[in-house]
Amino acid sequence: MGSVTQTSRSIVQTEKVDVKSLWDNALVNIELSVTAANFKTWFRDTHIVSLEDGTITLGVPSVFVRDWISDKFQSLILKTLMELSPHVRSIEYAVVQRSSKKFESTKTQTVNASLPLEEYYINKNDNLNPKYTFDTFVVGPFNQLAHAAARTVVEKPGITYNPLFIYGKTGHGKTHLIQAVGNHLKRVGKKVFYVTSERFTIDYFNSLQNGTANNFKDRYRQYDVLIMDDVQFLSNKEKTQEELFHLFNAMHDNNKQIVFSSDVHPSLMSGMEERLQSRFNQGMIVDIPAPDVESRAAILRAKASQADITLTDEVVAYLGDTIEGNIRELEGALNTIMCQSQLSGRALALDEVVTLIKNSTRPRKSLAVSDVVDKVAQYFDVDPSSIYEKTRRKEVVKPRQLIMYILREDFKVSYPAIGQKLGGRDHTTVIHSCEKIKRELEKDQDLEEEIAQVRAMLK
Repeated sequence: MGSVTQTSRSIVQTEKVDVKSLWDNALVNIELSVTAANFKTWFRDTHIVSLEDGTITLGVPSVFVRDWISDKFQSLILKTLMELSPHVRSIEYAVVQRSSKKFESTKTQTVNASLPLEEYYINKNDNLNPKYTFDTFVVGPFNQLAHAAARTVVEKPGITYNPLFIYGKTGHGKTHLIQAVGNHLKRVGKKVFYVTSERFTIDYFNSLQNGTANNFKDRYRQYDVLIMDDVQFLSNKEKTQEELFHLFNAMHDNNKQIVFSSDVHPSLMSGMEERLQSRFNQGMIVDIPAPDVESRAAILRAKASQADITLTDEVVAYLGDTIEGNIRELEGALNTIMCQSQLSGRALALDEVVTLIKNSTRPRKSLAVSDVVDKVAQYFDVDPSSIYEKTRRKEVVKPRQLIMYILREDFKVSYPAIGQKLGGRDHTTVIHSCEKIKRELEKDQDLEEEIAQVRAMLK
């Protein structure tokens, strides 16, 4: 964390809580909730300065970052910290110049968890983000069918298209659309609950350990609408799949609406029980592919308007044509432009945007996960198939950990996605492996050389 000046030393007196570990764990959860560009831009140089009387003081590198984080991510940060520690009730910010190890007196006003935050706070009772509505969802040729299906569901919930299953690669707008369904039905009086499959799994196993399985069943069966995101992460989780199967039947038999999202079609899910796949398939299944050029331009204009950013037609055309990835990449580019525009106090010209985007985006890589697995397995002379197996053999463990590290560091693959691709492992296993490699790199030159050689093979 570093030392501080005498005038600030009293701030650092904390309760008996490891604030570094608390923030490290919070960052893992936050990274799973925001875009890669947002995470890198706004959370890179943050740390907890203190935890005192229930108030977290979060150190940020500048006034601009402080204002942006407190405006855009306040509720997410507070919610994440409160879930990780019972000691946290509110949050403040302090601008910290780490090079000089000194604080500037730039704390923001405390926001207490008990204050009304409805306008931007994700309600714990339903986990819905109020920003995800049909009004803010940009419709284009690529997502028109999915949007129409979602609209049909809210007109006759539990009757038409039950379940609604939306699939597509990350960043195509699945979460926005399924939460729009939830927010709409919530406004008309339905009891809605949004949950990720990972959270559902954790809740279920906690209930088993605590002897409260019946309470778990009753709690989920009380809802009129259940929305489950990223259901593909239930692969190979047999007990959780069985619980979801029975929950599905109970809700469906009572005409309660069920909505799922996934990155693949349910029929292509590996490690998923056939009877559960059949339930996924009995309703409406719709794909959201990557946005086309015209749709990307429309999304850019809509997002820019929502963020009050001025973009010329030339800039929109350039971004729409250049950024061929997902919507989150478009948002990341807009955040970069907005940051630079606010720093310079004016709208950016096309040539400035071109330079900015080239300097801030990584070159696109076309290697698949299997390519990385094959190259590392080849280097260590092990069978590539053993990497995916549930084995702890020493000759396999090290290559697998290196693969996880390279996928994370070089290709920016998310922890859950890495775990899913490498045999359906939990994301905490991936995090542990990556951190282990990082620690060993600090003292093991041979390991550093091995990674360098593997990277050379991947080029």
